[in-house]
Amino acid sequence: MGIFRKGTIESESDTDLLTRPVLEEDDGGHDRFAHYVKKDKIVESAVTGKSVRALCGKKWTPSRDPEKYPICPTCKEIYSGLKQAPEDK
Repeated sequence: MGIFRKGTIESESDTDLLTRPVLEEDDGGHDRFAHYVKKDKIVESAVTGKSVRALCGKKWTPSRDPEKYPICPTCKEIYSGLKQAPEDK
């Protein structure tokens, strides 16, 4: 029975449809750049299938050979501004 209708039975309109949002991730190749990502995150992604986030902020699941693409200019700029780790002696 509906809340605002007295004495009527609503058959199909009493149910609400819950939908799950569809999240789209990049395939990593549409912009045709290779991106900088932490090495351990690449390994984790290869094992678990989780997506990774590049220095430039792009999030995707790696599946292509990065050697085939030029380096992302934004990633390259950010990487060049990072401090280098001290070398072990």
